[in-house]
Amino acid sequence: MKVKDIGRIIEDFAPKTLQESYDNAGLQVGNPDMEVSAVLLSLDVTEDVVREAKERECNLIVTHHPLIFKGLKSLTGADLTQRLVVECIKENIAVYSAHTNLDSVREGVSHEIAQKLNIKSTEILEPQALNPNAGLGVVGNITPVPKIEFLRRVKETFQVGALRYSAQSPSVVIKRVAVCGGAGASLISAAIKAKADIIVTGDVKYHDFASYGSEIIIADIGHFESELCAREILARVIRHKAPDISLYFSENEKNPIKIL
Repeated sequence: MKVKDIGRIIEDFAPKTLQESYDNAGLQVGNPDMEVSAVLLSLDVTEDVVREAKERECNLIVTHHPLIFKGLKSLTGADLTQRLVVECIKENIAVYSAHTNLDSVREGVSHEIAQKLNIKSTEILEPQALNPNAGLGVVGNITPVPKIEFLRRVKETFQVGALRYSAQSPSVVIKRVAVCGGAGASLISAAIKAKADIIVTGDVKYHDFASYGSEIIIADIGHFESELCAREILARVIRHKAPDISLYFSENEKNPIKIL
């Protein structure tokens, strides 16, 4: 099986047409006609991940976050992205990324989060204008549970070191939950409109807590923690169509943010 075949399998599930205009999903580095020996799955491409790919003899890294997000004007090794691109080319390692297309597709990242939290009767929180069956975020219902108990469940489920949440919300029971993988603060208003009691996401700013915290509980579980499940989705998709391909989850991937 070739690199382009793995790409086609992923895109059959999460078409690149679903990605946001600012995004850069797809093949980042490598020859699409190269035969794949094994695949390493990770959230990001890092020096440790590339080293692990070499050690495991994986010549394809499949990630959620694109290695090349903004345009490169040179390949001189002047920054980390350039050095990683050069290293992958030198070692004949291809890199493929499925980003906001994997966020927007049904059964994508937010749907995976919803499933882990046992959220039922889910709807897309912010449907795409031209495709209402795809979009960012998910909202749905759970069996009513006290706020603190649900927050503890979220913290444990996603192994969050420190869960930030809005303290000023008057809600004490949670029945309706909105979720969005990654940086989902822009969907807080949509979650309020959808009558959610809480939104679970990452990368929430102080002023978001201050502005909306009295209208909805905001739980910030971190960007890394909310999107690590992308690897599980990609593994299922590839294994379904290419069961004989060797797949590995990166064991050297680490959250770049530490909590003291």
